[in-house]
Amino acid sequence: MSRLSPRTGLAAMTALLVGAVGLGLLWGAAPIAPAEVWAALRGDATDPTSLAIVRSLRLPRVLAGALTGAALAISGVLFQAMLRNPLAEPYLLGVSSGAALGAVISITLFGSGLGPLAPALFALAGALLAIAIVFRVALAVGRLDTHVLILAGVVVAAFFGALVMLLLSVAEADALRSAVLWTFGSLERASWGAVAVLAASLGGAGVIAFALSRHLNALALGEEAATYLGARVEVVKRTAYLLASLLAAVAVSTAGVIGFIGLVIPHAVRMLWGSDHRALLPLAALAGGVALIAADAVARSAFRPLELPVGVVTALLGVPLFLVLLRRSHV
Repeated sequence: MSRLSPRTGLAAMTALLVGAVGLGLLWGAAPIAPAEVWAALRGDATDPTSLAIVRSLRLPRVLAGALTGAALAISGVLFQAMLRNPLAEPYLLGVSSGAALGAVISITLFGSGLGPLAPALFALAGALLAIAIVFRVALAVGRLDTHVLILAGVVVAAFFGALVMLLLSVAEADALRSAVLWTFGSLERASWGAVAVLAASLGGAGVIAFALSRHLNALALGEEAATYLGARVEVVKRTAYLLASLLAAVAVSTAGVIGFIGLVIPHAVRMLWGSDHRALLPLAALAGGVALIAADAVARSAFRPLELPVGVVTALLGVPLFLVLLRRSHV
């Protein structure tokens, strides 16, 4: 399969991202004309309801979708590079289970008594706890062994998942419903504060990840070859693990568990533009943002006024797409 130019890809993905943002602002339970959306963005809309919907609800939601999709896609690229496994994805090492445990603790034990931000903060704390445990176990042999890392992630995910099921089994009906819906993934909780946190996290992690791109290219040849090429393999692996895990943690704490973005998007981008991480990282970030905004628009509009969890939409669309990509790439 012939590869496309990365410059052409960046231009195309940027245009698609702009189009997806426009689509996300237009689509929703309440139809708003394009002219009214544009007027609301400029701040001179005649209808106060349209102004509130566009600027307070849809705009932060669309921006959070773009940033969350980009974070998950970059996280997927880093995990696949570090583990040298194209089937790796952001939730492989227990981050999602830790975040789910934190959110479920907040919802089932404290309810709304700690404020609306409590589930997100607890989820972030749970994700960071999972990252710390897995990282510490993987370093027990003196270096970051990727095989031990995967095993530790599986064990931690299973343990935290059991705790989640325990809490859900004794939770009251309302708390049970809220906790289960949180785990499905949704951008409904997006706010300007979440956008700021996502933007800061993605900006910092993205710059560091791009600085590692040459070393990630070398790591794809194997640890021994990367060492001969001058890469500090242990530093690269640890940095990639922490960056990927932190991006996944922030994304999950903001939007819940949204699957397949971090698995399918790096695959698709790699097939189209190759495996050079200098192009792969920015292209995957743009494509991840486009994919999640589009999936969220479908979630809001497919059965309106009923809104589907965006995690359900990404799974329904991601599974067949991934099978097609898997067949074409002969993985």
